[in-house]
Amino acid sequence: MLSGKVVLTADHTLMSDYRHNEFLGFGACAPPNFIPNWLYRWLFFPPIKAENGKPAAAPYGLRKIEAQLLSEGFNVVTVSPQHLRKYLDEARVLGIHVMDPFGLGPASSTFASILKKEPFLAQYFRALMENPDMQKAKKQGMKIIVGGPGSWQLQYRLNFVKHYGIDCVIMGEAENVIGKIVRSAMRNEELPKFYEVPVADAPAVDEIPDIVNPSVNGLIEIGRGCCRGCQFCSVTLRPLRWYPYEKIAREMKLNIEKGRAECMCLHAEDVMLYGSKNTIPNEDKLLRLHEMVAKQSNSIAWSHCSLAAVAAKPKLFAQISEIVRQKQAWWGAEIGIETGSAELAKKVMPAKAHPFKAEDWPEVVKTGMGLMHDYRLIPAATIIVGAPEETEDDVIRTIELIEDLKDCRSLIVPLYFVPMGRLKDEDWFKHAELTGAHRELLVKCAEHDFRWVNDLIESTFAGKLYSNVLRSFYKFFARLARYKIRQAGIPLEA
Repeated sequence: MLSGKVVLTADHTLMSDYRHNEFLGFGACAPPNFIPNWLYRWLFFPPIKAENGKPAAAPYGLRKIEAQLLSEGFNVVTVSPQHLRKYLDEARVLGIHVMDPFGLGPASSTFASILKKEPFLAQYFRALMENPDMQKAKKQGMKIIVGGPGSWQLQYRLNFVKHYGIDCVIMGEAENVIGKIVRSAMRNEELPKFYEVPVADAPAVDEIPDIVNPSVNGLIEIGRGCCRGCQFCSVTLRPLRWYPYEKIAREMKLNIEKGRAECMCLHAEDVMLYGSKNTIPNEDKLLRLHEMVAKQSNSIAWSHCSLAAVAAKPKLFAQISEIVRQKQAWWGAEIGIETGSAELAKKVMPAKAHPFKAEDWPEVVKTGMGLMHDYRLIPAATIIVGAPEETEDDVIRTIELIEDLKDCRSLIVPLYFVPMGRLKDEDWFKHAELTGAHRELLVKCAEHDFRWVNDLIESTFAGKLYSNVLRSFYKFFARLARYKIRQAGIPLEA
């Protein structure tokens, strides 16, 4: 072991299992609202159990960094944020994992703009950085390194970086660089304030270590990168790589052996394309993957999938649904609708509809959403508001699509455009720029979600311990939210 300890952590909103439902974690994107903060946290991101300060599970990305540093001989411990004090005296380096540290991501920036308040996740990140024990350790020479999917946001908060003494911010896939940077930190060498990992340095599959401790909600990566090339997405800038079955099985076994068998969340930008070399799903590999996971886990979830891949292989999707629903009534995934306009789709996401044509995008969406409804995959779908080159007609087409989807069980969330990927030099969309059509779109999305919210709550908590109590709390929250929206003068349908 190298001398000195590396302590890894994340803020409270990330050190949670979200009641074993990954999508409840989106609750942290909202600002404080009409219910007490303590109750809101209990509902959406309660703290994960910890033993001697070490969490029973931690964010998957943090577990990957933990595994990489251990493999390179570092003395590493992952700690819950409320237990940092007992570990910081020995820490030479503190690594902090971030997802959306300032609420600049699409979901949180949209909620913050509408409600005019700072979202929970930004408040908890700042509270972590203001921890007096951390600041004391910093004064005694401890180095602070920040990384994770949200690390790009610190480029917009240079005064924050300086004020809290952040020594290095790593952006990108860090497995091949984290050891070098931590080693330099322990030697008190000068660190780059911002280190963007070149795409050429992205690790190959055999360079990515297996996690050695459980991940939140049994999340297991099955691949990295994306082949669709949407201009607004950063993931498409990375090479596409799929993990072999053996690697997935090892991480699944690790989670199960350490008591995290309740769910396995398969993570990729498009789970339906596992093992494929293009936008056509690979039937044999997908079926084998799900059969393998279903044999050992109590339930399965997906992080993301594409509507086009579902629509391209309806019989395959039905077979996967049959495998998944052996032990559960439904499963969930995040999907991107983004627009109902074929014209806008051709401009900013021409390959999103592959293997169909971009001009067929609205029909692809309706087909994919219909299949998900029939086979009990409940999607959390996103819509981009204010994309570059968006016209009034594009917004109208999206409103029409939302109306066409009214009978599809789902959540549809409108998100203000955030400049990322190949569009990172574009302007942010601001709340003040909302047109009448935009406002109508937001109302249509809200009406759709309130139409389905009770059904989704029933599905989520069916058969779980204290399910009646939890259902009641969430239904009350939904009714109160609807009342507050109407009270604010927003004309929701009855």
